[in-house]
Amino acid sequence: MQVPDTYRGAVLLADEVDMFEGLASADKDPAKSIHLAEVPTPEPGPGEVLVAVMASAVNYNTVWSAIFEPIPTFAFLKRYGRSGDEGKRHDLPYHVVGSDLSGVVLRTGAGVNRWRPGDKVVAHCLSTDLGSPDGHDDSMLDPQQRIWGYETNFGGLAELSLVRANQLMPKPPHLTWEEAACSGLVNSTAYRQLVSRNGARMKQGDNVLIWGAAGGLGSYAVQLVRNGGGIPVCVVSSQERVELVRSMGTDLVIDRDAEGYRFWKDEATPDPSEWKRFGTHIRELTGGEDVDIVLEHPGRQTFGASVYVTRRGGTVVTCASTSGYQHLYDNRYLWMSLKRIIGSHFANYREAWEANRLICKGMIHPTLSKVYRLPEAGVAAAGVHRNCHSGKVGVLCLAPKTGLGVDDQELRERSATKINRFRQADDPTEMTGLE
Repeated sequence: MQVPDTYRGAVLLADEVDMFEGLASADKDPAKSIHLAEVPTPEPGPGEVLVAVMASAVNYNTVWSAIFEPIPTFAFLKRYGRSGDEGKRHDLPYHVVGSDLSGVVLRTGAGVNRWRPGDKVVAHCLSTDLGSPDGHDDSMLDPQQRIWGYETNFGGLAELSLVRANQLMPKPPHLTWEEAACSGLVNSTAYRQLVSRNGARMKQGDNVLIWGAAGGLGSYAVQLVRNGGGIPVCVVSSQERVELVRSMGTDLVIDRDAEGYRFWKDEATPDPSEWKRFGTHIRELTGGEDVDIVLEHPGRQTFGASVYVTRRGGTVVTCASTSGYQHLYDNRYLWMSLKRIIGSHFANYREAWEANRLICKGMIHPTLSKVYRLPEAGVAAAGVHRNCHSGKVGVLCLAPKTGLGVDDQELRERSATKINRFRQADDPTEMTGLE
């Protein structure tokens, strides 16, 4: 097949990085900063693969990119550009964003032996060449590791994408393109946080507090905890999401809005009495037990409460900080109770592969709720920014409609109810606006 000279992608523009200057984060609109543009097709270099993207998904790093926080991603691209000839290709006045995809291999660069044109694949978002010895025990420790589509160019919210060969994994054959595209980043992240030796090493019977249990990361964490014999204690923000999480087979659910939890008295002053009230609520649900593990990702708003409610000797495992990066907690509850805080960032290839294997076997299911078309990628990101969704938000790229790409109908039929649990509509043309 002839590869086109150009393709359409969801891009940010370097000359617009100041467009939201003076606005609060909540008022910045990704629908204004993300543009659909025709851009030149990159040539795959050694160890690289050009993929025809059938579908992609929105992650919170796309939101950060689109509101230019905490810094514009063009700073990452410039830094990459200084690393050598390979990086220079990424330092462009536009940034094609997106850190998930499902698609078909089109072209392979020199030295790529595992993958061939025509292979149906999904991609995880760790980009690394492992040129340093630091990354050979855990590739996330490689000083040159980057998140594809966030710290690199040519991301997945596009018709074509450029990835490293060691980012690719088999597409789950029982899933549609849009379902397969939505799990790579969040499922791998939750796997490392909870299951891996690099995370909390969850064991059977562990009580696991999951913030945002109906969201992208949390909805996969719930499944991993249940599969591993743990007991999820789920925090959500509405009665509708309470019922959604209960449908996943968990009984211990806290509606934080209904309970009126406010962990801060004002912008600068936390409220330990609310931490205590929250901990009491957890014990009422668990039969008097504290949580062994906290899956932390909201950050500033919740971190003090997370440290407080963790059991003696327990673990807070943290990635991201969607409510703010400056965390404040009372160290007495950490140090005197021998608790641990583990920083966790995405996953290495082995962890991502194992997480994807669980999906291929029908043991973990996608939590896709809405699907947009590529021209509405900015609208989709705006919805994620405003927390208007449950589960994951997908984006059709080259796939002309939803429902395509299924090769294993038998497994799909066995899993259909669980696959469709988060879906709110079938026709993407009905999902191109936010209510």
